[in-house]
Parts: sequence; C-alpha cells; structure tokens
Amino acid sequence: MKKFWIACLAAGAAALPAAADHSSSSPPAAGISFVDTERFATLPDGVRFPEGITANPATGDIFVGTFDFGPNTNKLVRLDRNGHVSAMKDFGGTPLLGLDFSGGKVYILNFGAGSLQRIPANFDATTPVETVAVMPIIGAPTPGTSANPDGSSDTITFGSNGKSAPNGMVFDNAGNAYISDSFQGAIFEVAHATTCTTPCPVSTVSHDPQLATAGTPPFGANGLALSADQKTLYVANTGDHRVLQMDVTSASHPVTVFSISLFGADGLLIENGRLWVATNQADQVVALNAQGRIIIKAGEFLGVGSDGTPRGLLFPASMVVVGNFMYVTNLALPLTNPPPASAAADEPEDFVTHWTIARFRVPPH
Repeated sequence: MKKFWIACLAAGAAALPAAADHSSSSPPAAGISFVDTERFATLPDGVRFPEGITANPATGDIFVGTFDFGPNTNKLVRLDRNGHVSAMKDFGGTPLLGLDFSGGKVYILNFGAGSLQRIPANFDATTPVETVAVMPIIGAPTPGTSANPDGSSDTITFGSNGKSAPNGMVFDNAGNAYISDSFQGAIFEVAHATTCTTPCPVSTVSHDPQLATAGTPPFGANGLALSADQKTLYVANTGDHRVLQMDVTSASHPVTVFSISLFGADGLLIENGRLWVATNQADQVVALNAQGRIIIKAGEFLGVGSDGTPRGLLFPASMVVVGNFMYVTNLALPLTNPPPASAAADEPEDFVTHWTIARFRVPPH
C-alpha cells in the first residue's frame, strides 16, 4: 500500500441504487472486460507529475498541468494530436490540479494559489494568465459519524489548515463551474464562470463531512462529473476510496454514496452513459455502470522501463476523451519522502525519471 506523503500534506443518474462494493466479497467479476493502454507522450526533461488533463475538441490538442512541489517549476503543457509539445507555460512554484476547456480557453485550478484561472488555448510562454475566482476559506466541515456493526458509532473530526485546496472541476451546460475542495470538504460553484466579470463570486454548494477524509491519500472531494441530464454531480473521495453522488436540483443538495472500494478514486469522466474513475492507488482506470459496478478495467502497472518511464499506468490521476481514445495522466507521485542516499527506494514512483501520458481506445458501449 502506498503511504502518506508528508511533504504534500505540509504544503498548503439521480436516485441510483445503493453503493456497490468491489471488495473480495462482491459478486464474481463475470462480464468485466480489460483494455490495454499505450504510451501517447513523454513529457520533456524536468516536467514532472502530470495531474490535470483536458483537450480542445476542435483541434485535438491535449493540455496537461503538473503537480510539483519543487524544486522543479510547474508547467501547463500543450501537446498536439501526435503527442508532440507545441507550447509550455511556466507557473513557478504553484502546483496545478484540475483542468477543463471551454470557449477556446483552458481553465486551471491553481492549487498553490487557491484559485480558478484561465488562459487562451493558443497560449505561448508569454501569454498572461487570468484569475477568474479565488476560492473561499471556510474551514473543515462538521464532524462525521460512522456506524459500527455492533450498534456503536465513531465520530470523525476533521482539521483545517486555513487554506483552500481546489482540485476537481466540471462545467454544466450553462457555463457554471463546480469545483471540489479536497481539504475543506466542500463543493463550490462559480456561476457563469465563462462570462462573469472577474473576480467572479464563489458560492458554497455543499460542506458535507462525506466530502472530507481522514484516510490516505489525504484528499477528500476530488474528481467531479455531471450526469447527462445535469441532475447528479458525482464526486470522488480519494481518501475514502469511494464515489459520492449529489442531487444538484435539490435546495439541500443531499450527498449519498454511489460506489465504494475504488482504491484511490481520483479523476472522474462521464462517457456514453458510463462513469469512468481513475483509481490512482490501484493503477487502473475503471468504468462503472448505472448500478455503480465495474464493467471495464483499463491498464495496469507493468514496471518502470530502462528509460525511467512507467509502463502502463502508474498513479493515474485524470483523463479526457478525444475521438476514440481516452488520455490519462500518469502522475507517478511518490507518497513517501525520498529515501536517503544510503537507502533503497521503496516505491515504484521513486524510480520514475520521465513522466508520461497514456491512452487507450474506448470500448464501444
């Protein structure tokens, strides 16, 4: 099991059936198909930890942001349809997380700056970045309660470091942006984010204890996806290894569990009625059906090559579909401190020296 990364923590359709369990006690895996992945691109030397990904559907360009706490700087990278780098924008020491694309612009969740930003898709190294909205500081949610089989219950109290942690993002059809906050256990909304006058106001949609975590990795609300009818917001809780669902049509925005036992649930994506989940601790991308059960598994970790690149998937974080392919970032992030010079590396990620974007052909529905 991958371990808690101390350095990272120090840095600052509706009415679906009950949650599905993918543990060994669940029904046999009959009917689950497997898809191999291939390498799409290798990032330039020094560009590490690709996390967020989005695409321009008109050109096929792929955009990737990095989640690097130094000493390397963070980059927004544009790749052409053949995987070649066509532009890079330096973001210095502020790590980047979720990306999305709308109206000819790339929207960026700047984790280090606690803000939603954007830049034209045809950017170059000198193009200025615009801050759309700054995420509020609202602290941790109220304590959560977990029931035990013996009738007792546990109360989980969440801490707060007084910082926002914008992580996942999705736009609805009206151009409103939903944004997850992994440390504050919240879902925020920037209304009409593509057209509002900046800095745009931010409202809190939900501040539910189910959106926080006391687990590992220490990220609560993470990837987001909207159902086709725009009524259900799916939320990955990474540390709790589950996907939640929220009714966005209700004034109270109730949060319930949709699917569990998804080891390190991270990025989410809706495609042709299937909910895809990047399970970063299982080194796979899986597709769930409407009952929350796995129907497709894509990729696996096959070791680190002699060139220092991961073979297959290693800590997949986010994905985007362009044409017939799904593109996946191999974050390959060590969750432990680097070993001292006298000690052996203890995680596969410790052996990665060049980072990659993988892809696979999306199976027909």
